[in-house]
This record gives sequence, structure tokens and C-alpha cells, in this order.
Amino acid sequence: MIKNLVHSAVMLAVLVTGGTLCAQMSQTPYQPSPGPRAVPPSPEQRLQRMTQQLGLTDAQQQQIKPLLESESQQMQALQQDASISQPDKWTKMKQIRQSTTDQIKPILTSDQQKKFDEMQAQHPHKSFQVHTTDNPPQSPPKQ
Repeated sequence: MIKNLVHSAVMLAVLVTGGTLCAQMSQTPYQPSPGPRAVPPSPEQRLQRMTQQLGLTDAQQQQIKPLLESESQQMQALQQDASISQPDKWTKMKQIRQSTTDQIKPILTSDQQKKFDEMQAQHPHKSFQVHTTDNPPQSPPKQ
């Protein structure tokens, strides 16, 4: 009997505490933690990676660097534009990235273009893919 009474008292305490906690949480708006965010590589870092992986010449580097800098500036401006919805930002980012890619490819040799395509296939820019209810994310094929 005493065991049942203690058990009931503990259960009541858990229910009261849980209910109070839930009530407090529902009144407090969600605020993301101010932790570190992923920072995209700088144009210089991207150029260095491309140079290492593609064997860019100095002339190619001089042609590609302003393209990467322009892309970076456009992306930053887009991120700071509060008037554009997030899905629209993702769509625009994908367009900016594709435009830069289209400008870089003619600068590369055919061998470099093949390697560049492989690089992009290995590291797709998933953050720029738009997922809507009409176009849900696809799960990878099972092997």
C-alpha cells in the first residue's frame, strides 16, 4: 500500500513538472542558438582548390578569380536580402552558380572540363537545391 502511495506521488510529481515545463516552452518563442555557422569557402580558397585539382595556369587563374569574386558578392547580397523568400533565394543561388560555371568552362581545356565536371558531381551544391512538396528530396538508391 505504501509502495503504491509512493509510486502515485512520484507519478503526480512527474506529471506536474512535465506540464509546467511544456507550458513554459510553448510561451517562449524559438530562437536559434548563436553558434557558429558553416562559412562557404572564399573565392581565393575555391581558386586554390581548382588550381590544385585542375592544374590551372596563371592565365586561367587570372580569368577565373574575378568570376568567383563576382559570384561570392552576388551570393552575399542575396543572403542579406530579406525581401526574398528562402526557396526563391535557393533558386537564385542555383542560377548564379550555374552562370559562373558556364563562364568558367570555356576557360578550361577539354581535360580540365572533364575533371571540373567530376568535381561538381562529387560535391553537388545541395544547399542550393529547391525542395517543394511537388519536388521532394530523393533518397539515395539502396545498394
